[in-house]
Amino acid sequence: MGTSSPARAQAGRWLPGALRRVGGAAAVLLAVATLAFVALQFIPGDPAEAALGGPGSQASAEALAAARAQFGLDQPLLVQYVDFLWRLLRGDLGVSYAQRMPVAEVLAGAIGPTAVLTASALLLAWALAFASVVVASGHSRVARGLASALDLIAAATPNFWLASLLVLLFAGVLGWFPPVSTGDARGIVLPALALAIPTAGFIAQVCRTGVEDARQAPFVESARSRGETEAGVRIRHVLRHGIVPGLNLTAWALGSLLGGAAVIEVIFARPGLGRTLVNAVLVRDVPVVLGVVLFAAFAYVVVALVTDLVIARVDPRTEARLAREVPRA
Repeated sequence: MGTSSPARAQAGRWLPGALRRVGGAAAVLLAVATLAFVALQFIPGDPAEAALGGPGSQASAEALAAARAQFGLDQPLLVQYVDFLWRLLRGDLGVSYAQRMPVAEVLAGAIGPTAVLTASALLLAWALAFASVVVASGHSRVARGLASALDLIAAATPNFWLASLLVLLFAGVLGWFPPVSTGDARGIVLPALALAIPTAGFIAQVCRTGVEDARQAPFVESARSRGETEAGVRIRHVLRHGIVPGLNLTAWALGSLLGGAAVIEVIFARPGLGRTLVNAVLVRDVPVVLGVVLFAAFAYVVVALVTDLVIARVDPRTEARLAREVPRA
């Protein structure tokens, strides 16, 4: 047989490292599922009450006992945990105690609005961060210091306080946007901004440091010596390598945005996973809480894996690192 193609050889170098990451992602999901299951056992109240209308339902002892038997809540905790993991392996998230419908259907109705909000906020955060880095790049130390200060202020601003300020200014004073989320594009602007601005501050700080490091790298001087224009050097070399640290933050940013969405969706009366989680916690609807937590963890690890692959294409050094991360015998 002939030699392998270069593409196949290249894939063979980084595939073991990528498989290790997939295994690590599975371990993370198992750990998250276990921790969430254990943590929910310490929430005050009886989950059976959620199946009978909530804590104020005044259900009889017989009805509570029947509900516990129906949902397996009368079993030992270890049996409940094993049954929970077995159902997860089969893709079964269980049935909502409060809504009496499969958790998958509950999440399906909430994922869409949260996905739109999170994706909009992430894209907006990257646009704001990139604009901040590009505008200040190559300018005086004072300009870079001012941009860094603004990024620090943005990163330190709580999104719930920022959301209140945005509503007061753009909905109350100027009247440009509705104070609560609506079904059109105008209704998502303020929630997305409230989530995006703090995240943009973090990304811009990291990217600015990466750009400054890239400007001093030998490959930049080599590009200039080959006669490339300053604009070409900045775009093809400095910015390309400078944003890699920011890309590494993408998975963290997604987790932060999903966590912030729980507060923002309540403030703007917006449907989504955040409000679903808050409502489920209030009535101790354990299957729904676990479903939301597991979905968030799954989204996080998937984005982390995809980010690694994207970075490997942008920065060949990352691909080399993936190739080295192979277990040795």
